Amino acid sequence: MGNQKDIQHYRKEIDRIDDEILRLLNERSKSVIEIGKLKKESDAEANLHTPGREAAIVNRLTGQNTGPFPNDAIRSVYREIMSASLSLEGPQKVAYFGPAATFTHLASIKKFGTSAQYVPVNSIKDVFDEVERGHANFGVVPIENSTEGVVNYTLDMFIDSNLLIYGEVLLEVSHYLLSKTGRLEDIKTIYSHPQPIAQCRHWLETNLPLIPVSEMTSTARAAELCADDPTAAAIASELAAQLYGLKIIKARIEDNINNFTRFLILSKKAPERTGKDKTSVMLSVKDKVGALYDLLRPFASHGLNMTKIESRPSRRKAWEYLFFVDLEGHAEEEPLKKALEEVKGRCLFMKILGSYPAHS
Repeated sequence: MGNQKDIQHYRKEIDRIDDEILRLLNERSKSVIEIGKLKKESDAEANLHTPGREAAIVNRLTGQNTGPFPNDAIRSVYREIMSASLSLEGPQKVAYFGPAATFTHLASIKKFGTSAQYVPVNSIKDVFDEVERGHANFGVVPIENSTEGVVNYTLDMFIDSNLLIYGEVLLEVSHYLLSKTGRLEDIKTIYSHPQPIAQCRHWLETNLPLIPVSEMTSTARAAELCADDPTAAAIASELAAQLYGLKIIKARIEDNINNFTRFLILSKKAPERTGKDKTSVMLSVKDKVGALYDLLRPFASHGLNMTKIESRPSRRKAWEYLFFVDLEGHAEEEPLKKALEEVKGRCLFMKILGSYPAHS
């Protein structure tokens, strides 16, 4: 009997705290709305989303957190608080390479929360078009996977686009085997996108060697087919199970557990500096011996860390190549600013794709 009284006591205390949290959330929202008004007065086209400020809030809170509430939960809770707050300031439309429940959709939610307005489009090109035409504030596209490598089509789109990279999202990709019944023995066919199929090849050969696997245009399309066919299974995301009413047969069937995909956020506007930024640059070198070495030498001489380099045909001249380079630092701050000035004089063409907050 005493235990029941104690439980009731703590439940009343939780109710009191929840009431106070609600009051504080509304008080916080009023300040957010005022900030939104001030932003619009100074720049009507300004992005309301400010990743540097969001990162500073979360880092400050996790830094002073003494528990037992976990830091990862603080990040998740405040992502949703800030997402809901932004929706009060004005609609934040986000175009992504769809359909719904793809990993690009998951990456979008991880960045912008569930209160943003998400617009699935049919191709990476369409994501660029939606943002360039002002139909969306932001776009989200995949750029590379730790297992499958770079997404060349995304790189190619930057050649002619004036959009800037506004941020990046690193998403751990976990594949789930889903079906209507949730029973392994019911499966007669498996559907998925070619990349997840490749990333789960060993598991499939070990556990379902006789079941045919068919390629689909997306994991979401695979899940959609399974919603009406109890003998079909899909390799897709956990979100796909929720959206299409499927049951999880087996979680995390990817062969490599360290399977991450990096996504880029696209915008017409540059984000504010954060002090922990990354810069992406597109370069074209002169056709001569040692050209690439000469081009990259200023980065080394200024002590800069180059985190990635990729080459692509320029599409303008046979055997002419463009290089996509990621560097630590902001393009408007030393020593990267000085290094880029030196590099510009050594190449045929240079385009800064954006300086943006590095993933943390």
